[in-house]
Amino acid sequence: MAIIKKRLGDLLVENGIISQEQLLEALGEQRKTKRKLGDLLISQGYITEQQLIEVLEFQLGIPHVSLFKYQIDPAITQIIPESMAKRYQVLPFMKEGGKLMVAMADPLDYFAIEDLRMSTGFKIEPAISTRDELQRAIARHYGMRDSMSQMMVELPTQEEIEETEITDEDSPIVRLVNQMIQQAVALRASDIHVDPGENNLTIRYRIDGALRTERVIPKQMQGFITARLKIMAKLNIAERRLPQDGRIKMQFDYKMVDIRVSSLPTMHGEKIVLRLLDLSTGIKSVDSLGFSEPNHAAFREMIAKPYGILLITGPTGSGKTTTLYSALNQLNVESSNIITVEDPVEYQLEGVNQVHVNPAVGLTFAAGLRSILRQDPNIVMVGEIRDTETAEIAVRASLTGHLVLSTLHTNDAVSTISRLRDMGIEPYLTASSLIGVVAQRLVRKICNDCKETYKPSEQEAIVLRKHGLPTERLHRGRGCGSCNTTGYRGRIAIHEVLTINDHLRELITNMATVEEMKSAARTSGLVQLMEDGFLKVTQGMTTLQEVLRETVSH
Repeated sequence: MAIIKKRLGDLLVENGIISQEQLLEALGEQRKTKRKLGDLLISQGYITEQQLIEVLEFQLGIPHVSLFKYQIDPAITQIIPESMAKRYQVLPFMKEGGKLMVAMADPLDYFAIEDLRMSTGFKIEPAISTRDELQRAIARHYGMRDSMSQMMVELPTQEEIEETEITDEDSPIVRLVNQMIQQAVALRASDIHVDPGENNLTIRYRIDGALRTERVIPKQMQGFITARLKIMAKLNIAERRLPQDGRIKMQFDYKMVDIRVSSLPTMHGEKIVLRLLDLSTGIKSVDSLGFSEPNHAAFREMIAKPYGILLITGPTGSGKTTTLYSALNQLNVESSNIITVEDPVEYQLEGVNQVHVNPAVGLTFAAGLRSILRQDPNIVMVGEIRDTETAEIAVRASLTGHLVLSTLHTNDAVSTISRLRDMGIEPYLTASSLIGVVAQRLVRKICNDCKETYKPSEQEAIVLRKHGLPTERLHRGRGCGSCNTTGYRGRIAIHEVLTINDHLRELITNMATVEEMKSAARTSGLVQLMEDGFLKVTQGMTTLQEVLRETVSH
């Protein structure tokens, strides 16, 4: 294919996708930041990546490839070195005689094409792929391959292992572990599981809430990988009989990643789980938490109260901490003294005093909360109410002029009231102090790149009709490279927001049953978790199956 040298900006203006003014503004920004024009226009919201691909495909005849459909021969990826593939965001996927087909995020990067030609000796045929799909493919096809091969050759025995093997940045063990974490970051994984088996070591990533196996590693590498991770997290590498917790901070591609590390002794060795937190994404605003309009208004009203207790509930991994931090960020003004007691401190908030609990020295949630009440706070955040003592101090603090935010593990909003009762909190104290409860779950979002409409099945139509929803069409993801063929990419929250009104306070004081309180809450306009989920299904955000999976068993 002959490369037609035409400027991207002119093509986009000619096709009416952007205006001349928008192009000039982007070019001015480009001169300052040295970023690629296409990336700038996408980040400024003037074009979508899909529009960019369509212009290049239809106007210049550059083919669009979905890399996930190709079984790429490892010998082909070796033609272009990993460093060059990452620098130019390219991946070779097919070879025909003297021609090398290369997927590129920017197929108009003529300098990159010329450099690839000089480096490989092949005639380069560019194809376009989304940047996200390319990053995943590069991580997958280069990934840990080189370090693992080198490691197998150079592997010392467990007795011969020296400290330099797991501390020297150039050693294959260190590179292997770094690449394992880097690949997880590129794939947007929230957790890495290093699972020891009888005959091998399995590396699994949790992406959008679902675990999947990424690599199976020979058993003899287990000790080295475990030792390296423990050194990085400043854990005791000689202690293999007790669980340990640590933390790592790393930077990849200008992204700062905070990693919580947990080790657990099992029958076949230590299992290690790494929780990844991308600090570069920052804290979400309350407006971007995915609340429906009525729930958004109710939540904003709750956090604007001068005192009282607001609880966020849901199982582990339901986004409670994200909601809490968003609320704190909203409340973080100069006139307020905000103090938190957390285990651990996940995000550092400028202007907020954050205390990390340390039970080993007696700094528990209850002890920390008791101390911070003597620090004249306006707003107090307790990471989690785990015991009666913490619950009592939190409730009493909310009754003495403090706004208290915290989390609990309950299945729905109304059950929180009975949980407080079970923890020994007097009903009259709950009735006086509780402002409201937000119960939430996370469901996977339909991938925007492969979203399609379809006619619901009879079974789906029955569920929709039962809840008074339209049954003409639903949305789903076909599966593509951007979503790793799952049809889902990213997650959104579904909510149940319970505001405590006078009628509910009376029911709480009189120790009404959960069913009586639920009935009163529904009469007051409570939208249940499942109903909020179905609303998001009809808006094309998620699927019926996702909502039912998260709510029907609860």
